[in-house]
Amino acid sequence: MAEAFTNFLAGSPLNRLSWLRTSHSFLNAVVVSPATRWILFNGGQPLIATHTGTQKRSLALLTTEDVRPLLGAEPFFGQGEQEGQHCASDSSFLEAARVRGPSIVFLGLKETENSGNALPSSEFKDPHSAVAKLTGTPYFSADVADLDESKVNEAIENTELAKDGSTLTFVEPRAAMSSLDAYTAAIFAEARSMVDWNQRNKFCPACGSPVYSLWAGWKLSCTSLLPWADNTDRKPCPSGRGLHNFTHPRTDPVVIMLVIDESGEKVLLGRNKKFPGQFYSALAGFIEPGESFEDAVKREMWEEAGVKVWNVRYHSGQPWPYPANLMVGYYATADSSAPIRIDLDNELEDARWYTREEILAVLRHSSGTHFSRRDYKKIAEIQDGPDNNPASAKSEQSVEVNNNDEPPFRIPAPTAIAGVLIQHWAEKYQFQKWMRTGL
Repeated sequence: MAEAFTNFLAGSPLNRLSWLRTSHSFLNAVVVSPATRWILFNGGQPLIATHTGTQKRSLALLTTEDVRPLLGAEPFFGQGEQEGQHCASDSSFLEAARVRGPSIVFLGLKETENSGNALPSSEFKDPHSAVAKLTGTPYFSADVADLDESKVNEAIENTELAKDGSTLTFVEPRAAMSSLDAYTAAIFAEARSMVDWNQRNKFCPACGSPVYSLWAGWKLSCTSLLPWADNTDRKPCPSGRGLHNFTHPRTDPVVIMLVIDESGEKVLLGRNKKFPGQFYSALAGFIEPGESFEDAVKREMWEEAGVKVWNVRYHSGQPWPYPANLMVGYYATADSSAPIRIDLDNELEDARWYTREEILAVLRHSSGTHFSRRDYKKIAEIQDGPDNNPASAKSEQSVEVNNNDEPPFRIPAPTAIAGVLIQHWAEKYQFQKWMRTGL
């Protein structure tokens, strides 16, 4: 089987060096490298740079010197009981630990083309020497939502990008995707999912104690397990047994499927009750315990539209960091003459069959896949709920486009896998190419 299509937000360029996440000596050496770059978030909103002159926007990639005022005292990893103190090196409960300051996530290393594979962990006994051998760009991320706002603003104003005249703003993440190229989009997907996971999980699920960060942001552990914790008159936390890691970084699989009729000339699209405007998309739903992806495709199509499907075929996957979904794309076949029912789980306002000509007309329309920032916010609320993050109100304001030449309906842009599934089917060449090579 040929390699699947690579969607926007997928195809990460980073060597994640996962075996080095436990080494605070390595991390403390690489984090201060002049080559290191940071992706900063505020309540999940990425920092975007609008560049002087061109007004082009891109993900703001900051240096460690730029963000140092926000990170707290060194050591950044392997912190001991007292501020400024290094922890013992032989405790599994202190592997690259951060017990104070905002959580920091090591994302990985973008190696140069001539660097080959990163060195194995056995060659990192002298971390400073090993870091000197690495060629490429290390990436870290952090969320500043819990820090003092004035301190964050001051740090941003003193970054090299700001001094060069760029305007730095925290932006609603779905709207920010238009500012990303394929390279930074894949790094952004990893970064946002990881900072969101660290922000949401503050307490041990076993005993309710606060948690702290291990493994460069990839593991959370109960503070009752710290060597200096006072556990007088307390029962041992159940998380101290085994991996002592009840909370793993999230990945929530979601099937998303474009259903095609037996003639191959029609597709079924649905409209969620909360979708903005005349927006229609492929149907989707979360995987439930005890079912395969194909089972979920069949169940979701029946529950949402009362449609029986068969011939379920995988297309491709897409990380979707809102907050931590993996969208698994499928095509399936159904009978377009059978009745559609949206009264089973009542998620949809409407579902209908569209012809290829109708879809192509929307794709060719200048506004057919265009959404304002207000639209993106409304779509976000379907999954995330109302946005109560104070940073949102202070992020850049929406600029609405008043276009009287409106398409009859809108469909997702190709930055979303739903848009890819629709576009590949509508443009027969792409769909036929996938049929030849993807099965």
